[in-house]
Amino acid sequence: MEFRTPTAADGPAITALIAACPPLDRNSRYCNLLQCEHFADHCIIAEKAGRIMGWVSGYRPPSDPDAFFVWQVAVAAEGRGRGLASRMIGELMTRPAQRSATHLITTVTGDNEASWALFRALAKNWGAAMERGALFEREPHFAGAHDTEYLARIGPINHDKIHEKRG
Repeated sequence: MEFRTPTAADGPAITALIAACPPLDRNSRYCNLLQCEHFADHCIIAEKAGRIMGWVSGYRPPSDPDAFFVWQVAVAAEGRGRGLASRMIGELMTRPAQRSATHLITTVTGDNEASWALFRALAKNWGAAMERGALFEREPHFAGAHDTEYLARIGPINHDKIHEKRG
């Protein structure tokens, strides 16, 4: 498996991968292109034999500059159950763009057990605490059209521990 930084040319394949990974929200094609172009240092692709098997997008929130926000994690069906999501996030956290992040944050719906398991495992492997609390609620923020998104906050992060776990 090869990990690499995305390019705009990856946009269509990323859009297709996300569509094949319910319950992920489908971003617009343009949004995926912007992630590949403007936020490439905060995103990663896992590729095997020229096929995109995994994608993680993220960014450093201006309102929380010490954090790295994981926006979306997608793994192709044949790549699941092998720790690929954890490996991609670990690789991202070792990049210079994330090196100063003291916390990893993300949002997850309450019923997305696969995502909760992923982030609990990352916190445990990194020897960091994980806090959980409602961020965007079903009624006031989504007008009842989307489940509440809970903020998971992992940290403080020991980057040496992440390097050690990658080794």
